[in-house]
Amino acid sequence: MKKNLVITLTGPDQVGLVERFTRLVLEYQGNVEASRMVRLGGVFAMLVHVSVPESNLEDFRERVRGLRAEGYKLTTNLSEHWETREHSGWMPYQISLRGADHEGILHGVAQHLAEKGVNIESLDTNVVQAPMSGILLFMMDAVVLAPPHVSLHECQETLEEIGDQLNVEIQVSHYVG
Repeated sequence: MKKNLVITLTGPDQVGLVERFTRLVLEYQGNVEASRMVRLGGVFAMLVHVSVPESNLEDFRERVRGLRAEGYKLTTNLSEHWETREHSGWMPYQISLRGADHEGILHGVAQHLAEKGVNIESLDTNVVQAPMSGILLFMMDAVVLAPPHVSLHECQETLEEIGDQLNVEIQVSHYVG
């Protein structure tokens, strides 16, 4: 039987780190089920869901924890709920936001979603320079799960209002993967 681990690793960026990590996974007959990896502010961050045979679990965890000696911060969390039914019947929506960068944009959107009971599944943000004017643009892309009582139309309307308040453009659509 396979066990599921969610592993976070942050630390110095270096060529070959992902190869070394995935080799460890393979050495213990594991599989990377899902991952997010990114370099932010010069620090490499890895968030990985790994499945490993139960008989190899503790040895694998110890080997992964050995990366701490190289200056990496690491957590390993056993995940008992690989397939969750907690959000059965909920609707996935894609949210895209663009606008001049200023403080509070992400908080305003996140606060609204929390008040509506909407769960954030994934969220990516970035600030880039506009091509012609050079002003800083805030960009956000998210996938959310809305409870059955929150329709796409309601989500669109209320986020448009939030967008008007924050002076940004927010688009909401069905998430198609």
